[in-house]
Amino acid sequence: MYDRIKGFRDFYPGEMSARRATIDVVEDTAREYGFREIGTPALERAEMWTDKSGDDIVDELYSFEDQSGRHVTLTPELTPTVARMVVAKQQELSKPIKWVSTRPFWRYEQVQQGRYREFYQTNVDIFGSSEPEADAEILAWAADALTGLGLTGEHFEFRISHRDILGGVLESYDTDVDTEAAIRAVDKSDKISQAEYHDLLIEAGLSAEQAAEFDDLIAAGDLDEVEAFADTERVTAAVTNLQNVLAAAEDFGAREYCTISLETARGLDYYTGVVFECFDSTGEVSRSIFGGGRYDDLIESFGGQPTPAVGVAPGHATLSLLCQRAGVWPDEEVTTDYYVLQIGDTRADAARIVQELRDQGHVVETDIAGRSFGAQLDYADSINAETVVIVGEQDLANDEVTIKDMDSGDQTQVPVDEFPGDLERPTFDDVA
Repeated sequence: MYDRIKGFRDFYPGEMSARRATIDVVEDTAREYGFREIGTPALERAEMWTDKSGDDIVDELYSFEDQSGRHVTLTPELTPTVARMVVAKQQELSKPIKWVSTRPFWRYEQVQQGRYREFYQTNVDIFGSSEPEADAEILAWAADALTGLGLTGEHFEFRISHRDILGGVLESYDTDVDTEAAIRAVDKSDKISQAEYHDLLIEAGLSAEQAAEFDDLIAAGDLDEVEAFADTERVTAAVTNLQNVLAAAEDFGAREYCTISLETARGLDYYTGVVFECFDSTGEVSRSIFGGGRYDDLIESFGGQPTPAVGVAPGHATLSLLCQRAGVWPDEEVTTDYYVLQIGDTRADAARIVQELRDQGHVVETDIAGRSFGAQLDYADSINAETVVIVGEQDLANDEVTIKDMDSGDQTQVPVDEFPGDLERPTFDDVA
């Protein structure tokens, strides 16, 4: 026997059915917004990460040297890949570029609630628009996807902020502050003690008094107070942009899910503007469900023309935790519309019925193992068949087949030439 690798998961048919139903809602909502599906490789050059984050990031990657001597890695995230793709065909692509993709990623990190070493995300990105409406559309899509899953505002909230508000406030201090390090500290603030948080701010260049003052100011989340404190063009512009995004989100139907939270920072350095994270409103899911934001400089950093961008990437592990907590996770079971049961030498007639039902778009199974009547009926029950069509030699001698409702056990005979007929989904109730 071989053990499954830690951090990787198996999905058996029942759980996969629930996952598929969830992914379909998320992707169908993206299609309604005009996002176009893309496909991306599992393997990329490791330099796409080491060049920007240093060689230490290799410890977090599934990287190796291939037979041609290239340093490659299983992709840990999609953003650098889509940046590469935009740069490759930037002049050919009409703007705004709106892409969606669901696929697995790989990171060698500590396994914990909602976090695995192989994980699945749906990435939704807009390239080519710096307008607040683009940010608001990402928020609106995320809200529609979640409500499409059966969630409500009682189940989740979007905590929204702006990186330039944090950066502008930090720059207003008369000390040499490492702004990015301080913002990363803000991103960690809800995962560590206040003392540890203040220590990180001090390491980034603030004094102890300034760290406490900064913490109080950001925690209050009052935009007017923040703007008055910093009194810089950068902060004023960021506050105005955040307010404009929220105004557009109001028109797009997503404002009710948004809470201003200046402690929301997003730790990745490539974020440049509005950022947000989705949280379980009850706090039962201990980590963010997903996050996103604006990254206007990334395309240029990959060698392309300056291109504003904004996106979000719901992770399906944490999304499933939220749905399960809220009681809207789909049933983890397989379902079957019809099982065509064969008795005796009836394969040709059974095959005709199977094909016609499948042509109508139904899920249909039939016997392929030479089993007895009882064994076939037990199997039909195990796959949750709604209707069993019994094709037996005796019935066929009378030009009939038997239609059995599996829930009630009721059954009736119908002319074989009239089944399935013109009905879109004939059941016992239709033919009895």
